[in-house]
Amino acid sequence: MPNISIVVFHEMEPNQEADFFALLSEKELLKTKKGKPYLQVVFRDAFREVRFPIWSDAAIYKEFRNLKAGTFCKIRATYVVTQNFGAQLEIRRIRPVTDEDAKDGFDPILLRPQSPLPLEKMFEELQQIASDQLGKGNLLNVITKILKEHRAGILTCVAARHHHHCYIGGLLEHTLSVTKIAVALVDHYHTTYPERRAEISRGLVVAGAILHDIGKVREYEPELGSLRHSTEGELIGHALLGRDMIREAVKEIGLESAVQIQLEHIVVSHQRFPDWGAAKPPMSLEAMIVHHADSCDALLGCFWNTFSQDMTDHELTSKKNVLGYSLLKPKQ
Repeated sequence: MPNISIVVFHEMEPNQEADFFALLSEKELLKTKKGKPYLQVVFRDAFREVRFPIWSDAAIYKEFRNLKAGTFCKIRATYVVTQNFGAQLEIRRIRPVTDEDAKDGFDPILLRPQSPLPLEKMFEELQQIASDQLGKGNLLNVITKILKEHRAGILTCVAARHHHHCYIGGLLEHTLSVTKIAVALVDHYHTTYPERRAEISRGLVVAGAILHDIGKVREYEPELGSLRHSTEGELIGHALLGRDMIREAVKEIGLESAVQIQLEHIVVSHQRFPDWGAAKPPMSLEAMIVHHADSCDALLGCFWNTFSQDMTDHELTSKKNVLGYSLLKPKQ
């Protein structure tokens, strides 16, 4: 590939042609209603993601046969932004990166987005909340064991592929936020209705919030910030994988059976709807609180993700986003 100027992908301007490095984060073979095959691909770096089709009659189509999702690529393309379909790449050439590309600035870390918050500090804060809120006993011991055993995955795993916190440390950032929201909700209801304080278990809410998405460390491939599901993640899903992780820890440490069942229920019900991955709807006060804390933080992440990717000049975003409807942009 003859050299032209090498630029940073997310700094490219509309209609600019250049060489750049990007991660092929998704690749899926699809067909139109008339049976015409095409590839739906997603390229990204730490601050930009572009999703678009490559039609089977395009000259570049054959170059993708040996490119798998998760491949770092050197690309020559024009970055275009269309009114109807948003940002796309008109690719001239593409190949996997080589060791020689390091001298031209290739760094895999720069092609994967990462949480803006310090990972180690968030992990320590999550551990501290568990210690402060759960008191001494086997429930805290179970939480501590799971956090310590899966620390590496928690620090690097994404929270979702498309919707929210889709970056290194996204799972940890989301989990910490959900836990803090859940604690605030418990505080509110305990303070407002002191006579009903015993009806909401602080320990179960906090433990459930911390573990509600823990199965995602197994749902996604273990490589740094991967957006690809593992086989067990695709076949089973993170809610049931999280329940299994609880059972593994309890088998070693022990936990009152009623507490274990309710904790497992929070984890398997936190998504609420079967088509979202829930085995059961939230059927306890604690499960309901964790579900809404999770939903609040996930939706906020969806809003921010949509704002960052929208290319329109209007007060409202395009309807072409993960939520499927326009959002009012915040004033800067």
